[in-house]
Amino acid sequence: MRERGMLTPEDGRSQIAEEMRAIKRPLIKKAFSVDVSAENHHNLIMVTSSVPGEGKSYSSINLAVSIAMELDRTALLVDADVAKPSIAQYLGFRAKKGLVDYLMEERISLSDIMIKTDLPKLSILPAGRQYHYSTELLASENMLTLLDELSRRYHDRIIIFDSPPILATSEAEVLANQVGQVVVVVEAVKTSQHVLQEAMAKIPNANISGLILNKSRVKGGGSSYGYGYG
Repeated sequence: MRERGMLTPEDGRSQIAEEMRAIKRPLIKKAFSVDVSAENHHNLIMVTSSVPGEGKSYSSINLAVSIAMELDRTALLVDADVAKPSIAQYLGFRAKKGLVDYLMEERISLSDIMIKTDLPKLSILPAGRQYHYSTELLASENMLTLLDELSRRYHDRIIIFDSPPILATSEAEVLANQVGQVVVVVEAVKTSQHVLQEAMAKIPNANISGLILNKSRVKGGGSSYGYGYG
């Protein structure tokens, strides 16, 4: 993971570790606020972008790893980009079944498809099989039941959804209305204000928790994250 620029537990005081701390802190605070009920799903956080290629999957993984480093929190990373899944490939494992299979087959349990990682507090729920009616699947009662279960089952868990880009498919807009927080990844310099505004208009205002500015250039020639609060 480190070779691909991703966060690892050994990165304690690195730039990327500090950047992810700044990003996760307000999200965790909102997820476990004393005046938040389970019905609000604030511990379900969707990470998306306006268009493909802005770094949403990369950001989703780093955010999930950073949350898993918390002393009193656990993280579940869900690959909800069911049309073009990438989490399994990024992390170097193969998964035959996942989210889509769970929603379609009654005989599958969550324990059958959740994958444990080398980090004790991080698990993965892969996307699963390809399915032509994935939008309808994510809007189904089965999906709503799953989201309720994920939100309520573990009091210390945050669930990160790596979703499709908002303007690329209709699945992302459906999911944005079901989770409690949405974080939008914006590629520095490349993503225009018009495109970003078009994407943001498809997300409920109350659910937008912030923007992540990805691939911004820093002194010395490297790249960096930036974060804006919702």
